Amino acid sequence: METLRMAVVGYGNIGHYALEAVQAAPDMELAGIVRRSAALSPEESKKLAGIEVVTDVSMLGKVDVALLCGPTRSIPETAPQYLARGIHTVDSFDMHGEKLWQLRTDLDATAKKHGSVAVVSAGWDPGSDSMLRALLMAMAPKGLTYTNFGPGMSMGHSVCAKSKPGVKDALSMTIPTGVGVHRRMVYVELESGAELAEVAAAIKEDEYFVHDDTRVIEVPSIDDLKDVGHGVLMERRGVSGFSHNQTFEFRMRINNPALTSQIMVSCARAAALRLKPGAYTMPEIAPMDLLPGDRETLIKTLV
Repeated sequence: METLRMAVVGYGNIGHYALEAVQAAPDMELAGIVRRSAALSPEESKKLAGIEVVTDVSMLGKVDVALLCGPTRSIPETAPQYLARGIHTVDSFDMHGEKLWQLRTDLDATAKKHGSVAVVSAGWDPGSDSMLRALLMAMAPKGLTYTNFGPGMSMGHSVCAKSKPGVKDALSMTIPTGVGVHRRMVYVELESGAELAEVAAAIKEDEYFVHDDTRVIEVPSIDDLKDVGHGVLMERRGVSGFSHNQTFEFRMRINNPALTSQIMVSCARAAALRLKPGAYTMPEIAPMDLLPGDRETLIKTLV
């Protein structure tokens, strides 16, 4: 079995769990961590003992895949830098629709030019949930799918809220209200002198929040509220051929960054071993390509 050398780019919530997922994979080894500063806090020094921490991926020697664990809005700038070096990338870009398509289009051109692969939006939604939605549509082509998130912490929305002027820390909770409709409960710890009304307006105007019922609440400490649990209930009611009343449900309760990171690591395997140069979203990748092992064994085991 070929061993893939992996770089974890960024060491926040996702980066922490990505490191663990790489270490647990039977066909991967950790080349090191890339971050803006190689300086470590005492706690980080203890956790990362024996692990290379650098400011540029070139300092890690041969790297097959870079797991881009930074914020969604950093991906359009970061990913091309790695693809241009011939390093495959996997990100967890968490925007849907036009934004996702534009990123895929841009990275596809860069990846093909440099003989590399980019897997875009390799989280659980978009990501593995997107694959399930595609499968459900194949099972019942006519019908409706409702994706109900939460209740739980949204990492992308929390990062977005925290980036607003006057916000010291933030937590965005996704609350399902039924049939794919959600409320965003955004808890903010404000900087001294910041006005809640101004912060709330900036958050609600952002594209992360503008389409949902968003409520911004000031709290004295975000650390007292944080819980990285999340979940989804996906329901489809539709028609198979001419047969009505086909009903499907998928439900999960998860550690949000841990699952996101595991999916990224699985997609890294497909990027390095199975896919031709270019950019891909998860519904474009065969599920078997995400798994370690040879094709014959996997088919005999799974089919």
